[in-house]
Amino acid sequence: MTIKVGDRLPAATFRVMTADGPKPKTTDEVFKGKKVALFAVPGAYTGTCSKMHLPSVQQNADAMKGKGVDAVVMTAVNDIFVLDAWKKSSAADKVEFLADGNGEFAKAIDLTFDGSGNGLGIRSKRYSMLVEDGVVKALNVEEMPGKVEVSGGDALLAKL
Repeated sequence: MTIKVGDRLPAATFRVMTADGPKPKTTDEVFKGKKVALFAVPGAYTGTCSKMHLPSVQQNADAMKGKGVDAVVMTAVNDIFVLDAWKKSSAADKVEFLADGNGEFAKAIDLTFDGSGNGLGIRSKRYSMLVEDGVVKALNVEEMPGKVEVSGGDALLAKL
């Protein structure tokens, strides 16, 4: 069943890049006791994700934090090496990247789509979410993966 406002996020483990290499990071470590702006993209380096979605999150990160958000994070069904390279090449220094390499988190919240027709496999839908202490307070899911109409940083900021 698709996650909705009022639901608690399921337990999952992401991968993050540290100075010592890739490390696991659980949903509790990301969300427990915090107010988090979570964004998901279908894939690193893809057109809409790189040209529209990630820039809108980066540009609004400070304003979100100014409204009480503790962390601004982005996830994708990509490995941490790809996400780390994307973060560096995009200069997205205000956003933490969480790799959902096998799509386990995306599947657990039922926000996936099948991009196999384009050689992408199962991917996360594009969305933004405000999460407080692990509970979904706002959820904005795009109808089409190539659109950033309700899930961008500016759209979530306007709801804070």
